[in-house]
Amino acid sequence: MTSGTADRPLAEQQLRRAIADGEMAPGHRLVEADLVELLGVSRSTVRLAIDALAAEGLIERIPNRGARVRVVSVEEAVATTECRMALEGLIARKAAERITGAEVDRLHAHLARMRAAVEAGDVLTYSALIQQLHQQVRDAARQPVAAELIGRLQAQLVRHQFQLSLRPGRTRVSVEELAALVDAVAARDGDRAEAAATAHFRSVICALREPAAQ
Repeated sequence: MTSGTADRPLAEQQLRRAIADGEMAPGHRLVEADLVELLGVSRSTVRLAIDALAAEGLIERIPNRGARVRVVSVEEAVATTECRMALEGLIARKAAERITGAEVDRLHAHLARMRAAVEAGDVLTYSALIQQLHQQVRDAARQPVAAELIGRLQAQLVRHQFQLSLRPGRTRVSVEELAALVDAVAARDGDRAEAAATAHFRSVICALREPAAQ
């Protein structure tokens, strides 16, 4: 086990990833002793990491009850996705400008896996593949500031995005929207790539709002 404030960035990263990947669901209670064992750091480092993620809005402290992964309402998920939409448009444009041939090949191969997951009805795999696709586009964009901001927003949206994937027909709509994004980035068309990314997240926002409308 290690200790000290120098270990806090790694502890934050591990904890943020666990939340973003859905390993710690909204409402999950964060027990310091368990996190010490899981992260391999001191209790003081765990507390610092929790404080940092609480400042980001990923975790909330409940008086006399400790900390838990914060539950994000539909209204907040919509507002967060609106912010993410602007950043993803920028990322898509930069990816179209900077992507390499090898990265284009990886995107097309990944899209094929996404289509296969949709055809198989494997929602869990498809949901994970979506996140991986967005990461590939971010890698190609080489815009670290926007990528970091998106990562922070993404962690708050995991539960809502997975629930959207469970809706009948939603995965087929989603995969075609993302195929348009891949095609535009691969064609190195910045305008079309930005428009495709924006259209996809606008569609996500509309889908998020549907339960409230019903």
